[in-house]
Amino acid sequence: RRAVEARRAALSAADGPGATADGHPVPLLANIGGPRDLPGALEHGAEGVGLYRTEFLFLDRASAPSANEQEEAYRAVFEAFPRGRVVVRTLDSGADKPLAFLPPPEEEPNPALGERGLRMFRRYPEIMAAQLGALAAAAAGTSAKVQVMAPMVATAEEAEWFAEACRTAGLDSAGIMIEVPSAALRATDLIRAADFFSIGTNDLTQYALAADRQVSAVAGLQDPWHPAVLDLIAMAASAATEAGKGCGVCGEAAADPVLACVLVGMGVTSLSMGAPALPWVRAALARHTLGECRSAAAAARSATSARDAKAAARAVLPGLEDLGL
Repeated sequence: RRAVEARRAALSAADGPGATADGHPVPLLANIGGPRDLPGALEHGAEGVGLYRTEFLFLDRASAPSANEQEEAYRAVFEAFPRGRVVVRTLDSGADKPLAFLPPPEEEPNPALGERGLRMFRRYPEIMAAQLGALAAAAAGTSAKVQVMAPMVATAEEAEWFAEACRTAGLDSAGIMIEVPSAALRATDLIRAADFFSIGTNDLTQYALAADRQVSAVAGLQDPWHPAVLDLIAMAASAATEAGKGCGVCGEAAADPVLACVLVGMGVTSLSMGAPALPWVRAALARHTLGECRSAAAAARSATSARDAKAAARAVLPGLEDLGL
């Protein structure tokens, strides 16, 4: 009972904007699928939205949502966070998220490596134009800081193309998701075109370790603690920092309070997660300095396995015990 009470007290003490113990700011944002997820995000103290999964507007329907329907859904989220950041991911379809109103794609032996994300978006320019236009219309007249990002970007040319499409539509902050190893490896090229990075650790892990997320036999490799994945994250964060731009994480890794400290130590500037994880991550950061986070990052990256990386990080994060982690 004493341990539970101590943990509850530690969680309650950590409120307000996300920050380390020595005051380094780390905005804590929510992952949402639409307006229905806003109450939970607000209840748990989200400072904004780091991943608005717009594909839920498009799935399981016989026709694409109208421009008005899209605009209404987007504006509801923008208005919920006045002066806050709202990062919208453009339509992420294909692979395990087919769209019934588009022609079925050619048979793909491995859909995870096929026509999905930005690749699908470029193939149907009318769908792209309608979504970007609706986002620009919804953003007009609101005070939220609206940022738009593309999934499944692999090359600098794709980053440049998307940034230009956003500017043409009237959207002034265009970013890309770092989910493909090539994007992390050449992040210094991609950041020239992008206004920000957002690292999707779920797909980045899948592609870095050649472990399909839908194949249970290789589920053990789906671990963002693997040092190879940490190295790719560090590359992207470093490139963004050198360019004076932000680099967030919106994969499930951000919801791990221990890994969140490591990510901050590697230069990640914001974290986005499912709303219930926000208090835990806020409390974990509040109990550690930026220096301790950097030490944890260095320790994790020096390991040779995911298990050893996590153990090495925990060893230099003394505040975890108070949270029962």
